[in-house]
Parts: sequence; structure tokens; C-alpha cells
Amino acid sequence: MRSAITLRRVLTIGILTLAWCAMWGSVSVANVLSGLVIASLASDRHIGTPARGGVRLLPLLRFLALVLIDLVQSTVAVTREVLTPTDWTEEAIVCVSVPADSRRHLLLLIVAVTVTPGTAVVDADPETGDLYLHLLHADRREEIEVHVQQLAELACAALPVQPLVTERLPS
Repeated sequence: MRSAITLRRVLTIGILTLAWCAMWGSVSVANVLSGLVIASLASDRHIGTPARGGVRLLPLLRFLALVLIDLVQSTVAVTREVLTPTDWTEEAIVCVSVPADSRRHLLLLIVAVTVTPGTAVVDADPETGDLYLHLLHADRREEIEVHVQQLAELACAALPVQPLVTERLPS
């Protein structure tokens, strides 16, 4: 069954394509086209945010602004780390659990965390909502956990999912 083209699906494809280009580090014809194909397949197979539901513009803009701020701050921090002669990194893999409602937006959360330098999702368990993150600075664990929770709340507010309505047959 083919998915309907909705504003929510177009936004999902657009955001995933932008994230794809950001991860490759450039916006080229090849990156945009391959990003569109992968994002379309992911949204068609219902990997990521469900197709049901609306889009709330203000929380979506807050989510995107937070990711943009993360991108700038972490780029500066990683650049400083690379340019200084002393290695202050203390890398770690940590587990961050997201609330049950946020599991519907796991792909969006994975992209938002991974697109920022200094953190990367190395594994995710959609059943439990556990994200396994690689951090350059283990002492920032608590700060990162709070931040991922904030991203999860904004994702749920921006892209609320409508519950499936099951019809009851008359008895």
C-alpha cells in the first residue's frame, strides 16, 4: 500500500535529506538525490516518525533551532579539541533512554544527535527506547542525557502522532 503525500511526510523527507547532506558535509546533486531516495524509502516503509498525525510549526522550529545551536556549539568545541596540542577527550559509550512516546520519533532523534560533531548514536533499541551514544567527553554524560530528553520532548510536540482508530463491528 502506497503512503499518501502529506505535509508531515514532505517535512520528514526534507529534514532527513538535509541531515543526509550535513552528514556528508556538502550539498551536491548526488547527495541531495541520494538523500531524497533514502528519506523517501524510510518514510514509505514507516521507519521513523509515523505518517499519522499533524505538524506543529512552533515546536518544530524550536527543535530545528536547538539542533542548529547544537551543530554550531559542538563544531566549535570539536575544532578547539583538534587544534589544541593536548588531548582532553575521555571517550565513552553511554546509554540514554527516551520516553515511550518518543520511540515513535527514534529516527529523528538519532539524526539530530548524530549530525552534531562530538556525539554519535552507535546503536539504538526501538523496543526499549535506548540510544547508545559515543561521546568525546564522558564528563558531559548528564548534560547529554538531559539534552536528548529535551530533543525527545520537542520531537513529540512538533510531530504529534494520532492514535489508530479501531472500528468496532456491531455485535
